[in-house]
Amino acid sequence: MKFLFRPTDIAPLIFFRLAFGVLAFIDVLSSYLYYHLEKDAFNPERFQFPYYGFEWVQVFPDPWMTIFFAILLLLAIAITLGYRYRLVCSLFFLGFTYLFLLEKASYLNHGYLFCWICFVMIFLPADRAFSWDVKQGRKKPWSHAPYWPLFLLQFLMGVVYFFGGIAKLNPDWLRAMPLQIWLPAKADVFLIGDLLKTPEAAYFMAYGGLFLDLMVVPLLLFRSTRVLALLMAIFFHFTNAMVFNIGIFPYLSLCLTAMFFAPDFPRKTVNKIAARWPNRLAFLGFAPLPEEPLNNDSLQAYSKSKNWQLTGIGLLIGIHLLLPLRHHLFPGNVAWTEEGHRYSWRMMLRSKAGSGVFIVEDLATGEKERIRPRDYLWYKQERKMYTHPDMILQFAHFLQKEYESKGRQVAIYADIQVKLNDHPKQRYIDPAQDLTQIRWKMLEHADWILEPEF
Repeated sequence: MKFLFRPTDIAPLIFFRLAFGVLAFIDVLSSYLYYHLEKDAFNPERFQFPYYGFEWVQVFPDPWMTIFFAILLLLAIAITLGYRYRLVCSLFFLGFTYLFLLEKASYLNHGYLFCWICFVMIFLPADRAFSWDVKQGRKKPWSHAPYWPLFLLQFLMGVVYFFGGIAKLNPDWLRAMPLQIWLPAKADVFLIGDLLKTPEAAYFMAYGGLFLDLMVVPLLLFRSTRVLALLMAIFFHFTNAMVFNIGIFPYLSLCLTAMFFAPDFPRKTVNKIAARWPNRLAFLGFAPLPEEPLNNDSLQAYSKSKNWQLTGIGLLIGIHLLLPLRHHLFPGNVAWTEEGHRYSWRMMLRSKAGSGVFIVEDLATGEKERIRPRDYLWYKQERKMYTHPDMILQFAHFLQKEYESKGRQVAIYADIQVKLNDHPKQRYIDPAQDLTQIRWKMLEHADWILEPEF
């Protein structure tokens, strides 16, 4: 494990701190404008789908929710500037994770990845140069740091690529599903719209994405193929950004991909800028990154707690290598059952849509009532709920509490049908199961999810 503590140029960590802060600001601002202002998704009067185990995470009433977003935006700016870095990163991690946990229907892989990066950033010495903490004397400037902070960023990106590629090795993806469904609907995309209507485009993106995910990290490990790997990643991610609305994920991925290049690449770029506008950078509180190693105590400081650091690194690696495999604990197709789908980098692998109603039976009178979820949920919640059994169960339990508050004891059944890719629509949930009598178990198969006939 000695390689984790070898001296490494600190410049990539500084570059990533700047990129991370900017992307964090954009992501939080987008969430505020879209989810809070436009869709009113963070309204305590409305139902939210919580993550199991985090039901205690609740929405703040306004104006506190707006104040929370404002604080989160200021923290993102502070991270970018390297101001009170460790405290600010800790607070941002707590705030962003809270935001992530508020609504399961809004789950995105980049949001989950961002939570982990927020956590890891707390422990990285990414403020030891080109920061207000150094400018104001709170931190000693470093030119080098141990390799493990850079390794963690490389590892997180490698995990996303690798498991994303493994997940694509399934029969539907290999026949370009669901891209053959999605791409023709994107015919209005600038410049490439007409191409997207062709079957060849779907196959090109399907197999191109598979090749990139499986091969980009091996190609990045060798100096002779790094530029090729980066060009492939740029083409892939910018095409995705043009065609699909996936937020900051393409740009975050490219920034993490750049972590595989020679550690001095950001230093050379920054110093060229500093040489051209030295007065402006000095006014902002920044100085050029030193070319030669400083006489600093960076490696000594980290060597004092090697065992703790190795333990933390080992735990993080173990979690990210094992968690994406948990869907093998469950029978059936994970794209259908969703058991083990989240947190596994199974990105954009299926087109899945459902519809249906809930049947509420009054146990005292036997009277039955049909409930349409759209009367309680906004459209994204409803769309996601139909295709995720855990959310179907949560909504049934929510209805149960609603009727109990009126003094009525009820049984609740789900009559829901789901279509996966181009397969025929099929019944999804056992309509004879009273969902009020079922509790979600994280590591047990839900036998009330019906098996598909394909």
